[in-house]
Amino acid sequence: MEVKELFDGVYSMDGRLATVNSKRGNKVYGEELVQLDGKEYRLWNPYRSKLAASILNGLKGMHIKQGSRVLYLGAATGTTASHVGDIASNGEVFCVEFSERNMRELIPVCEARPNMLPLLYDANDVDKYGNTVGTCDIIYQDVSARNQSEIMRKNSALLKKGGYAYFIIKSQSIDISRRPEEVFRQELKGLEGVFSIEEKIDLEPYDSLHLFAVLRKL
Repeated sequence: MEVKELFDGVYSMDGRLATVNSKRGNKVYGEELVQLDGKEYRLWNPYRSKLAASILNGLKGMHIKQGSRVLYLGAATGTTASHVGDIASNGEVFCVEFSERNMRELIPVCEARPNMLPLLYDANDVDKYGNTVGTCDIIYQDVSARNQSEIMRKNSALLKKGGYAYFIIKSQSIDISRRPEEVFRQELKGLEGVFSIEEKIDLEPYDSLHLFAVLRKL
């Protein structure tokens, strides 16, 4: 099997994405585990993860590193967040999730991975978890809300200057009556003066009606 490191902690295994499992033997969403050269890799499904889809669709830079402090907004049950935890193996991933149902599944994932911390909060309520998070290197936002750019602006207070934000814009959560492209433009415009836009990536065929934007804090 041919293994190639695409980014720090992100690998291609015969064309399929993978991260090194930070909890050997542990699966999060039924993913395949591969043993090779003394390491255990978790294959990363792009149909289950917008970050994986963005990599396969040409993401130019991965700013999540081994020691990164990541604020993950909308961690859900931990599918992508766990791969982020693998990448940031010596860092911390603060997993903010509002749904109690999702949190019940997220907590065991975090218990198995000490660098992941579950936080049951609304991503609008930055003041409630801001002291716990402190200053972060990366924000990853994947929330189903009507005020997505507003949430990103609020949480940018926790992001260091020059830090990066991965912003998944879910057009159908904002306005199903408008063309997705219009919604994308509106949401990005709402971040002017706070962020510069570094990349915009379409997620088809892995995901539809979403845009993956890479931002940098001014």
